[in-house]
Amino acid sequence: MQRLYDFLRKHPTGVDTFWAVVLLGLAAVAEGPRQETDGADPPWAVAPVILLLCLVLALRRRMPERMLLVALAVGVGQLVLDVGTMTADFGMLVIIYTVAAEGARWASRLSLGAGLCAAPLAQVRWPDEYTGVAGNVAAGVFLTVPFALAWVLGDSIRTRRAYFAQLEERAARLEKEREAQAKVAVAAERARIARELHDVVAHNVSVMVVQADGAAYVLDAAPDQAKKALETISSTGRQALAEMRRLLGVLRTGEHQEAGEYVPQPDVEQIEDLVEQCRGSGLPVDFKVEGTPRPLPSGVELTAYRIVQEALTNTRKHGGPEAGASVRLVYFDDGLGLLVEDDGKGAPHELYEDGGLDGRGHGLIGMRERVGMVGGTLDAGPRPGGGFRISALLPLKPAH
Repeated sequence: MQRLYDFLRKHPTGVDTFWAVVLLGLAAVAEGPRQETDGADPPWAVAPVILLLCLVLALRRRMPERMLLVALAVGVGQLVLDVGTMTADFGMLVIIYTVAAEGARWASRLSLGAGLCAAPLAQVRWPDEYTGVAGNVAAGVFLTVPFALAWVLGDSIRTRRAYFAQLEERAARLEKEREAQAKVAVAAERARIARELHDVVAHNVSVMVVQADGAAYVLDAAPDQAKKALETISSTGRQALAEMRRLLGVLRTGEHQEAGEYVPQPDVEQIEDLVEQCRGSGLPVDFKVEGTPRPLPSGVELTAYRIVQEALTNTRKHGGPEAGASVRLVYFDDGLGLLVEDDGKGAPHELYEDGGLDGRGHGLIGMRERVGMVGGTLDAGPRPGGGFRISALLPLKPAH
């Protein structure tokens, strides 16, 4: 059925031609006996009227305005040549509906006026001698109803199509705006991450300079201390190189730091301070560290801190007044696990992804960018029974 429906939609003229042939057959069957019984209509005029009205039906959607004019000319011709109403006149109802639904506005108004005049003019031209004046007036009014209904139906179809077209245009525009907004959010978040990573690399280089100066100073007096300083320089340099590689992946041409913008970046140890701040603001937070803490790459520490910070911020925004949260840091042999959960009423997952109702925050977009920078994985979504869960796994060694 769907294939048949698609075929009919793709070939409207073929469908209309089929119905025109059907109307032609019905008109021929109906007019033959009528002409034999009363013979009132001029025989030479009946056939052209039928053929023209069938042509109107066949081409109604290909050229609705022109076919309306043809139908009006046929109607006037019937009045002038005394060709009475017949089965083929059904084509006039169809063209009125078609023009109201698909034609130009002037053609729609013309079809309405012609439809309202058609039945009264027919009753005046061919009155029923047995019903009297009142009966003919009532018949004219009654026969006007189908023409008015055809126009009203066509105009309502036009309005409905315009409404759906407007909805589709609006949906397409909103989708483009959403994609553009997401791209802007990703670019802004990457720029912010780049600035933070710049601070990390600058810190590492500073450490290397200090250690190198110290090694040079104690090289002769304390070789062991000099060796330890050199080892520190080596490990710090590798870490700085890894951070710089990630930095180059997100830097954009023309970005410049403003004076006074460089500040020490938070690390994992400051997560406990962050939790205390949240508790002081009225949000109950359960904080626990599992495993053996160990030194982490600076980028991983910064990512872990920002994820916890964003998750607790979302809890305060969307969790409700009675919400509580829990934060778990798990040290594995090759990675750091983060689990932040809350039991609040939460917000829909799409809201977090889209950045909130006002479009200014992009929590999960920023988290995914940060986690991707250090080669980790992130899983976020509603908890069974209510609340929201954010789980991340950050590798301790950068991926090559």
